[in-house]
Amino acid sequence: MKAATYAAACAAAVGLPLLFVLLVVPWAGRYPAAGAGAGVVGAPTDEAKADIPPAYLRWYLDAAQTCPGLPWSVLAAIGKTESDHGRSTALGVRSGENHAGAGGPMQFLAATWAAYGEDGDRDGRKDRYNPADAIYGAARLLCAHGAGKGGRHLSRAIWHYNHSDQYVRTVLARAARYATRTPALAGAGRGVLAVRAALRWLGTPYSWGGGGPSGPTYGIAHGRGIKGFDCSGLVQYAWAQAGVRLPRVAADQYRVGPHVPRSRLRPGDLVFFADNPVGPATIHHVGIYVGRGRMIHAPQTGDVVRISPFIGNPARERHYAGATRPTPHTPAT
Repeated sequence: MKAATYAAACAAAVGLPLLFVLLVVPWAGRYPAAGAGAGVVGAPTDEAKADIPPAYLRWYLDAAQTCPGLPWSVLAAIGKTESDHGRSTALGVRSGENHAGAGGPMQFLAATWAAYGEDGDRDGRKDRYNPADAIYGAARLLCAHGAGKGGRHLSRAIWHYNHSDQYVRTVLARAARYATRTPALAGAGRGVLAVRAALRWLGTPYSWGGGGPSGPTYGIAHGRGIKGFDCSGLVQYAWAQAGVRLPRVAADQYRVGPHVPRSRLRPGDLVFFADNPVGPATIHHVGIYVGRGRMIHAPQTGDVVRISPFIGNPARERHYAGATRPTPHTPAT
């Protein structure tokens, strides 16, 4: 689809050292199946954006995508714990090794790096002292131990990173502060399934022209080189997971309906915004309603998939154009 087509799709404004152990050690299993990781999958909080250097934040967000289900905030919490996001002056962070033989901002042993090292910045080398490489390597290690499955699996993967129950608790607590909380959803209707599918990608970069039924993709134009979603790409993905095929562009998604009044919105409904609220041809943004006047959406270039209020938000209220409730019979044009 040509870049110009996306003008109607979405707004595109602005643009403690770790000892890795390779031995198999019995898992203590003291973490609940539900709850572990439940509050660590959201978009970056103000605390996260203030504490994490922008380049590191982007690497955490991007690397987490290589392991669906791995919260980016867990990677960030490990990076904070190991090296204060590379700012620590301790031996072994930028060069050399600490007393345990670990090195780099994510504190890899040489042997563990040989097993899990990644070329995160695609420069042709795998360097544990390179932050991008180290963060992608950490994601690979966590994923290999089941972090993407959540719950006990996530806790166990963190424990494999550093065999300490206290370490697991520290990382999960910090990750929860870094990520916005996600809403509790009850039921199993198609709308709830769509919302849950979208929530999986909170924190994913906005990419103009990016995303589709299978998940995030590299975008086009100023989205080129960024793997993520634009607003209609996220909608198309979420509803595909609920068994409904939708058109790619926001204005087309609005046209296929069926339309629902604002007073009857429920989770999963699509909410649309336009330059001229009574002119569907001017629709420029779409979000997925999650309840309590909020939507999950991919806002704009430079931002990430997040939950935002639209009811009570003057700018959004002025541009609100209506809502639809996709059904299995919605035609994908």
